[in-house]
Amino acid sequence: MRHYMEVEFGNEGSRTHEYGSRVKQAVQRARDLVGGVVHANRDEVIFTSGATESNNLAILGLRAHGVASGKRHVISTRIEHKAVLEPVEVLEKEGFEVTWLDADADGQVSVEALTSSLRPDTLLVSVMAANNETGVIQPIQEMAEVLKGHPVYFHTDSAQAFGKELDLLRNPRIDLISCSGHKLYAPKGIGALIVRKRGYHRVPLTPLLFGGGQERGLRPGTLPVPLIAAFGKACELAIRDHVARRRRCLEIRASAKMALDPLQPRYHGCEESTLPHVLNLAFPGLDSEALIVALKDLVAISNGSACTSSDYTPSHVIQAMGFDPDQANEAIRISWCHLSPAVDWVGLASRIQSLR
Repeated sequence: MRHYMEVEFGNEGSRTHEYGSRVKQAVQRARDLVGGVVHANRDEVIFTSGATESNNLAILGLRAHGVASGKRHVISTRIEHKAVLEPVEVLEKEGFEVTWLDADADGQVSVEALTSSLRPDTLLVSVMAANNETGVIQPIQEMAEVLKGHPVYFHTDSAQAFGKELDLLRNPRIDLISCSGHKLYAPKGIGALIVRKRGYHRVPLTPLLFGGGQERGLRPGTLPVPLIAAFGKACELAIRDHVARRRRCLEIRASAKMALDPLQPRYHGCEESTLPHVLNLAFPGLDSEALIVALKDLVAISNGSACTSSDYTPSHVIQAMGFDPDQANEAIRISWCHLSPAVDWVGLASRIQSLR
């Protein structure tokens, strides 16, 4: 990032001088690296400010096509991030019919429920790759197989899984993939929408912003070359170090569970289908807000998405899994990465026990 801020600071859109040409090569290399995470081509990578913008472009960008084609049915889930829930709700207010799928007690959405909800006029299926609160990985591959015989567009918010669950997103039946760079340790403020072609046909998206022809006309504005170059490098490192990072995250998970299991917490999500760096759990009788305050000198934890933490309500994700609001109020999310410093899990468990 610093190199393209301090040394090569040209505008990627400038075609008349060498400064622009050099940074254009850096952007194209970054497209290759970002696309390579999911086996997409460079011309299928649209740079955005992050997964929130990508989700909006994927969902609302199909609105005009849905109206023109008479396909006004959308399928999504109640455990989605607000960056999917709210754009889908916009379509719903405009007359689109939405089928909302719940998750089971393990946090997964049923493939059978998706299959039974499909209709000839279904325009879009949007299911997240892995949940941002529970870490539960959704059966994206199985859903992609179900959709093979249907013309519906398949979108996945992969902010949590991109560059971490590599095989999950490489199925060519997934048309639209949203991702954020900062989830892979790139700077905040950069992301992408992967828009896969079907043969020679592109997904019929229309832009949400206007004022330039950048990013194949879908996202106008001068490209942030330093952020893009850093995102590409982060993707390269994510693939290179995937095994080591995963191993370290699993080691931290094992240490945490060894200390916390004797307290008999209620875990939210099946461990076999959960990202290795996330635990969502509750200690019955302990309010999550009180727990966060009591533990703040030991760990930084949360009770929901960072995007909704300023206006806290019981987790819609936990409630969609069948838990009541009081149980949802007890849920906390602990997450880490391969770079996280050591935690005194035994001391943490002792502090929690003292609060009971």
